[in-house]
Amino acid sequence: MDLSRDRITIRQPDDFHVHLRDGDMLKRVVRSTADIFRRAVVMPNLSPPINSLQEAFSYRERILSSLGVGVNFTPLMTAYLTDDLSPNVLEDGYREEIFTAAKLYPLNSTTNSSRGVSDLRLIDSLFETMQRIDMPLLVHGESVEPDVDVFDREKVFIERNLVPLLKRYPNLRVVLEHITTREAVQFVESSPSRLAATITPHHLHINRNAMFLGGLRSDFYCLPVVKRETHRLALRKAATSGNPRFFLGTDSAPHSRKDKETSCGCAGIFNAPYALESYIEVFDQENALDKFEAFASKNGAAFYGLPFNSGSITLVREDQVVPNTLLGETTEPMDKGLVPFHAGETLHWSLVKND
Repeated sequence: MDLSRDRITIRQPDDFHVHLRDGDMLKRVVRSTADIFRRAVVMPNLSPPINSLQEAFSYRERILSSLGVGVNFTPLMTAYLTDDLSPNVLEDGYREEIFTAAKLYPLNSTTNSSRGVSDLRLIDSLFETMQRIDMPLLVHGESVEPDVDVFDREKVFIERNLVPLLKRYPNLRVVLEHITTREAVQFVESSPSRLAATITPHHLHINRNAMFLGGLRSDFYCLPVVKRETHRLALRKAATSGNPRFFLGTDSAPHSRKDKETSCGCAGIFNAPYALESYIEVFDQENALDKFEAFASKNGAAFYGLPFNSGSITLVREDQVVPNTLLGETTEPMDKGLVPFHAGETLHWSLVKND
């Protein structure tokens, strides 16, 4: 890492949690990730979801064919766990290096999770297989029972589901995705198990007031929802601490304007185009620029057992205004573009080089 007050060069980073969608949307958003990150763990919650080797292979080929010539990017594919998924699918896919990890969505917990897991006990055979072959389990950590308040879903999931799971399978390698609470931070820090967590840029920048500032702001609606200020501060402390259990995962999740600006707006924040600048702003504010490379480029790779990237990326302290919308190529009539995170705001760092 090369670091001065106004300039930083780090190993090219990876995004360990991203939604690239499919079809027209994939073509519109994939370069926002691939032009910055060398690798990305791609979420499988398409419709229908990715839960076979052929589906994963075909989706990876669609991603690569959408990139154009000369883009050095590796999508890391994941399997969508269901109540009836065969353990052989996971083992074959992992050994053949088609699946990098498997994703647990509790039933109806987020976008395209209607085929998610209804009861963790029903898939013990999958957990047993994953522990045996050392395949990472990626967890959307929310309890969605009717008695659980939406702002308590992560905390309750840890208590009711994750703690018992890790007791049953202490050697399972687990990533608690896009954590949002002080309790999640404390659990990851104190857990004796093989547990890590990804943290998004938006959960580092905004608290739940942002969703209601001047009206209902659907562009700040995501799942898990942003929480109180005390939780945001705990996340910032964790991300900038240098603790290797925390690493970069944007959870960038684009939706068309008609899906965001509706009476039942979709959850998701599209942060990929300015993700690195968003993250480094937090590290700068927390006087932790020396910890940025580990969070962005090393901790995740080490946890997944991947080699560090050989390329580099440079950012300088230079103001830039984030556009209100990003159009891109689309076949959708009357398209209004995609609204990026930080739309209309000034970020104080800019990307200048990607080797």
